[in-house]
Amino acid sequence: MKEECIICKAPLEYLERDEMMECALCHKKELSKTRCVNGHYVCNECHMKGLDAVIGICLSEESKNPVEIIRRMMAEPFCHMHGPEHHVMVGAALLTAYRNAGGDVDLSDALTEMMKRGQSVPGGACGFWGACGAGISTGMFISIISKATPLTGKSWGLSNKMTSKSLDSIGSIDGPRCCKRDSYLAILTAINFVKENFGIEMERSEIKCIHYEQNNQCIGSRCPFR
Repeated sequence: MKEECIICKAPLEYLERDEMMECALCHKKELSKTRCVNGHYVCNECHMKGLDAVIGICLSEESKNPVEIIRRMMAEPFCHMHGPEHHVMVGAALLTAYRNAGGDVDLSDALTEMMKRGQSVPGGACGFWGACGAGISTGMFISIISKATPLTGKSWGLSNKMTSKSLDSIGSIDGPRCCKRDSYLAILTAINFVKENFGIEMERSEIKCIHYEQNNQCIGSRCPFR
């Protein structure tokens, strides 16, 4: 069995309505629609345990290529095949590559803000909210570098346009979800958007998936990275 439940590796199931679940790791109780077929539930906080390492990885990076940067994160023990950690990693990789390509941003402060915002997007948002967390993460990235708030003008618009473009790219493939595919699509869309709107050219490279064997729902030849 390929990776699904991080406790027993069994497949996940998504319920029609919320039920009270107890996290198998920290024993916190909360409402959720997600568990494995053996009944294990893991909360977002436990699923993302170790994610703080992202800040150290990014601060030591010199690459201008956000795909290279996120792939280094994906190789770390805290990153699973799927999970809400990608909602932080996409934006963090973009912030790092943007700074390294000449963008004006205090990377340490920006990464701390990205951690806080990205961790607030739960797993399963792609299906339950209709907004993939990887796509939302690109909007957070633009919001941070442009200092957008709910009351700003152009920066508010740019942040929402970025999210929209990323979600359109992700949604055009159809499902089921793949956190790796969706992260790559979001990042590639953001590279183009930043060049057009901020004049900063991050680097890009050909992407060939190395994770498909761990994905029970891989869409095979429909994936642009297979």
